[in-house]
Formats: sequence, C-alpha cells, structure tokens
Amino acid sequence: MMIAADHPARGALRAGDRPFAMGDRGDLLDRLVLALSRPGVNGVLGTPDVLEDLLLLGALDDKVVVGSMNRGGLAGTAFEIDDRFTAYDAASIAASGYEGGKMLTRIDAEDPATVATLESCARAVGDLAEHRLMAMVEPFISHRVDGRVRNELTADAMIRAMTVAAGLGRTSAYTWLKVPIVEDMERAMGATTLPAVILGGEVSTDPDAVFASWSKALALPTVQGLVIGRSLLYPPDDDVAKAVDAAVGLL
Repeated sequence: MMIAADHPARGALRAGDRPFAMGDRGDLLDRLVLALSRPGVNGVLGTPDVLEDLLLLGALDDKVVVGSMNRGGLAGTAFEIDDRFTAYDAASIAASGYEGGKMLTRIDAEDPATVATLESCARAVGDLAEHRLMAMVEPFISHRVDGRVRNELTADAMIRAMTVAAGLGRTSAYTWLKVPIVEDMERAMGATTLPAVILGGEVSTDPDAVFASWSKALALPTVQGLVIGRSLLYPPDDDVAKAVDAAVGLL
C-alpha cells in the first residue's frame, strides 16, 4: 500500500470538513512519517517539495517512491482541465531513482483544454517507458457543475476513461491505472487488462463502508493494491495509525 500526498501542489487542501487541513506542512509531514512507519506501507506518492522533506526526515528508506507530474490544473480555477506538467518529468524521476510517475488525466467533453492534457500525458507515458519506469495514470470523465470540475464516478464513465488512458503513449508496457471506487466495480475493471491500484478519494463519514468497498475491489484480478491519501492521513477520528493499519489489513 502507498500513501498519496500530492494534493497541496494543486491547491487542494481540504480533508473532510477541514478546508485547510493540508495547509499545515508540519502537521502533514508528521502524519506522513507516521503512516510510512506502519507495517505494510511500502511507498509514497508526492511532489518534489513533499518527497524531499520526507527524504531529509529519513522516511523514504526502503520505500517505493512515485513522483507526481502534472499539478498545473489548480483546483477551482477556470483553467483546471489544462493540467500542465509543473512538477516531475520522466528524466527527473529517473535521476532521483524513483519507481515511476503519476499523472492526473481528466477528460471533459466540453473543455477544449482536454486534448492538450491528453497529449502531454501520452508523451509522459512514453518518456517514462523509455526509462523502464511505471506510468501511473489516474483517469476520469469530468464535467463542470456550477462552475467547478466534478468527476463522474459511475461504471460507464470509468470504462470510457480507462479505455482512453490505456491507449496513451507509445507503449502500455509500463502503464498502471489509479482508479476510484464506483458502483459495479467488476464491470468497470473489465474494461482493461492493465494493472490497477485503488485511490481513496474524499474523507468519508462512514469509514467502514469505504473499507468494505476497498476490500471488494481488491478481490478483482487486475487490482494490485491501494494508493490512499486524505482518507488515511485525516480520518474522522484523527487516528492515523489505526486507519492505516486497518487499510493494510485488507491486503
């Protein structure tokens, strides 16, 4: 299981009912170090600022590290779908000795900026493959609702998003998908043979239901693990160790 901590670089600081939860860097690092110290947590996903802090704190020893690449689509902005690569690129990920790079790939049929993001993600998939590094693609069908970007969390939407994501780049040999839980997850995951990991999404007020959905998804043949961020770093009871251990127990 991996811990995700790349939200702040996109200006997305909310966790549950705390709008600036991830805005306190010292507190975030404390939570990350604690989560990474728990048995069964084998890696972290983050932007350079977070990963370099964790490196200096000695929290990355023997961990799988994935660098977050496109953070330019700032949350709540008019240009959010124009998700430019403002963090890692393939060369810097390879030079750092990390295992791969992650890219958010949102497809909005009504936003022309989608095609530029798709092209950039395709190029990144190929560049990572040249270094024999994993490309972790996180695809969504997205829409503007009351002026804000919202991801469509249905099986039909995920099938379409995953089939597009699987075809990005010059090869899919190193491509993994990072996908949310949706209804009819078995049908959704039948859309691709690529390996996948489950993302956590927003902090839920019903953690038991969330853990049950993760457990069910992990039984599917192509699902290889969990990459969870706010759900474990900012659980409703604020007991990070308890939440992380419970998630590891599903594996």
